[in-house]
Amino acid sequence: MTIKKPLLIKQPQVGKLIRELCGITGLTQAQFAASLGINYSTGNLWEKGYTNPSSLAMQKIQGMLKEMGELGQKVSVKYLSN
Repeated sequence: MTIKKPLLIKQPQVGKLIRELCGITGLTQAQFAASLGINYSTGNLWEKGYTNPSSLAMQKIQGMLKEMGELGQKVSVKYLSN
């Protein structure tokens, strides 16, 4: 059985990814955080580059990108490709 690990990215890419996602989706930082099930301050720390999302949070972000279809795929390639 193979377990797929979520892709982890480091700063400053995380902050850029979150800013772009919020811009594309029209979500505020608070709305983005709520959609991931985190509090606003955690999302703000990610966006400002102070901390990185957990692997669970990255799975949720990747799910959000997948739900966005082609546009989400373009953002994934931009930030999550190795």
